[in-house]
Amino acid sequence: MENLKINDFINYKYLSNMNFSPNGEKCAFIVHQMDTDKNCYLSSIHLINSDKQIQNITSLDQGKSYLWKTDKSILFPSIKDEKDKERKKRGEIFTSYYQICLDSGEVEKAFEIPLNVNDIKKIDDDNYLMTAIINPGHKEFEDLFETNNDMELKETDKDKSFQILDEIPFWSNGEGYNNKRRSILYLYNVSTEKLSRITDLFSNINHYALNKDKSYIVFITSSYIDKMSTKTSLNIYDIKENKYEKISPFREFDYSYCEFLEDKVLFIGNNMKSHGLNENSNIYITDFTGSFPKKISNSDYSFWNSIVSDCTYGETRDIKIDNDFLYYISTEKSNSFIYKIDIHGNTKRLTAPKGTVDDFDISDGKLYFIGMRGLKLQEIYELNRQEFQLTNFNTWIHKKKKISKPEKKFLPLDNGSLLEGWVLKPVDFVEGKKYPAILNIHGGPKTAYGEIFSHEMQCWSNNGYFVFYCNPRGSDGYGDEFADIRGKYGTIDYEDIMNFTDLVLKNYPAIDKNLLGVTGGSYGGFLTNWIIGHTSRFKAAVSQRSISNWISFFGMSDIGYFFTNDQISSNPWVNFEKLWFHSPLKYADNVTTPTLFIHSEEDYRCPISEGLQMFTALKYHGVDSRLVAFKGENHDLSRLGKPKNRIKRLEEITTWFDKYLK
Repeated sequence: MENLKINDFINYKYLSNMNFSPNGEKCAFIVHQMDTDKNCYLSSIHLINSDKQIQNITSLDQGKSYLWKTDKSILFPSIKDEKDKERKKRGEIFTSYYQICLDSGEVEKAFEIPLNVNDIKKIDDDNYLMTAIINPGHKEFEDLFETNNDMELKETDKDKSFQILDEIPFWSNGEGYNNKRRSILYLYNVSTEKLSRITDLFSNINHYALNKDKSYIVFITSSYIDKMSTKTSLNIYDIKENKYEKISPFREFDYSYCEFLEDKVLFIGNNMKSHGLNENSNIYITDFTGSFPKKISNSDYSFWNSIVSDCTYGETRDIKIDNDFLYYISTEKSNSFIYKIDIHGNTKRLTAPKGTVDDFDISDGKLYFIGMRGLKLQEIYELNRQEFQLTNFNTWIHKKKKISKPEKKFLPLDNGSLLEGWVLKPVDFVEGKKYPAILNIHGGPKTAYGEIFSHEMQCWSNNGYFVFYCNPRGSDGYGDEFADIRGKYGTIDYEDIMNFTDLVLKNYPAIDKNLLGVTGGSYGGFLTNWIIGHTSRFKAAVSQRSISNWISFFGMSDIGYFFTNDQISSNPWVNFEKLWFHSPLKYADNVTTPTLFIHSEEDYRCPISEGLQMFTALKYHGVDSRLVAFKGENHDLSRLGKPKNRIKRLEEITTWFDKYLK
């Protein structure tokens, strides 16, 4: 067996986008893999045929998304024609869809839509429903503002030397400036090439769905001018009558998902009154007018998989209606599961606690899912009372590489609950020898660690480190009370992590307590910054995409003005001192720990200014520190960044720890 190396993850296969054919006989999905020569991800559409055989139906990089047209054909967006490539280079806005015949393998251009299509659903062979991204300068915006004698918006797009901002958030992670940028709902007729806009130019579409006979659309909007709210609206559209109606049963509410179940509208959401932005939602039903809403679930868990991993890529599904049931993924403690619920609220858990469910689809009761089960990387499974593994894309790693198995530890908390955590031993562990150790802290804070495969942590284990990690208060999977740390950042969560560190050192005497490192990203970066300002027990730290100053974060992050107000329970004008109290920068003059900062220049979630402030403070006070800024990357560098940058990031982190801990 060989030791796992940093660049081994370029050989992993990442699976996503599962969809059954209309008759349910075949299931399509996308396989992504890294190409370090092109420094990108290549994607191809695969099929699971009725005999469970796997078939690749597109060449590499021709399948980032798709939809079934018929049982024997698939549509996917692409640019193949040289003239179309030139049009794109000139900035022309359009999306071309190609059709692949599954019997012959022939590919031909099906139609073209004069929009940047974000998502598309088929109504019938001639009509499609879609969301498209509209930016200032688009013809519809120009027509609107010309009517109002306001040419400023038009001029902004035509002159790229400046940017006008008149609303917040003014940028978005992974997108850049997004002033007046909206996701709009459209209908498109292929034969007539008629494009019909359903929603206005100031509303974002957060989710939408068609009913069974494709006559109604239910959708969620976030409408705003000047300042985006955290509240959303539920709407319904009669396609035949061209009638749009807002039906929100509750006013001050965050609607996150909508669908049709039997003869009702189903929606998921919450009012955020008890536990703020991170409050868990519930499932409701109502009629087509929004009257007589009824809660049918009583869940204290989220409706998605929040177990963190650096080994996933691509779009996934959390919820799906099949026959008279809603199927959904939910995170409980350190696992995610598939559940089903009927219109009366009868609920059943379908999967076992073996790891994560990352994506799934179901057709007339036949259910396939993508998951990381135990320490396996992603594979596809059929769920038929028991789980049956259908693919072997990543099984090679357990045959060739050394893997450390997590050992679970529980820490009793003062509120009577238990904190879950894990320890990875060095893969070549020798009894009686002392080893350095790395504490890894997850982001969120409302995400969670599990017992699944983590590439970076397995690499450190293969490099001679103990690695330990836990789910402190603030984490997902343990209910609202456990996750609610509003106004307490850096207090009870810090105590939990320090107490877990003490527990690990007590139970693993092979760890050299004088050779401890700490790292984390996003919220984990915030806690890393906080830790080095409050203790000197760690001899090296790596702070990634972090927060150091809640006052600057309020005005610079794409979520700053509402996230800070909610999670720190104040803003700069109500209680400036509270924001400063919870800011790691306040305590930077206490730091003695050598610290590496990892940030991306296009991170608008935790802007690079946050890392630069902490880096400057440490340099000012004479602490050994270094900052690596990645160009062209955003907040998702560790998960979705370009392959060469992901390798460089992990090399920088590992080299820093080796320098101070070995």
